Amino acid sequence: MLVFMKTKMMFPVLAGCVVALVITGMWFAFIRTSTPAFPELESGLETTFFKSFSCGCCGLHASYLKSKGGLDVKVVDMADVSVKKRELNIPASMQSCHTAVIGNYFVEGHIPLEAVEKLMAEKPDIAGIAMPGMPSGSPGMTGGKTGPFIIYAVNKDGSTYTFVTL
Repeated sequence: MLVFMKTKMMFPVLAGCVVALVITGMWFAFIRTSTPAFPELESGLETTFFKSFSCGCCGLHASYLKSKGGLDVKVVDMADVSVKKRELNIPASMQSCHTAVIGNYFVEGHIPLEAVEKLMAEKPDIAGIAMPGMPSGSPGMTGGKTGPFIIYAVNKDGSTYTFVTL
């Protein structure tokens, strides 16, 4: 009899917990769909991603753009990516291992989505943005972050300035 009474008394508590969990889950689902992590990129913005056939880190960065940024990424494997870099007039000092074209801009290297979102929100009159080299801990690269990521704006004449530091 005592076990039955304890069970009967526990039912309202358990039912309340289940209702609370359902409401919390619905709230998180609503928040998740109504406030995207990168709202400027959620429109399925087409991205063409130029990389070498053999580069593994480039594939990881392309996957990052797809999964975290919601971008529609078309990967183009090339024998020589420097051809595309010359076509886009990316200065040698700004080059990395891969080049993406997002909208009307090039995005050179392992650039975090925060910088791409800033680019798409502000739409400056530049050719693109670049993070030279292959910094440790940047999206697609192994290791830990060893310092700030400096992303440069590249003007149409090839001159550069600091666009954002993350």
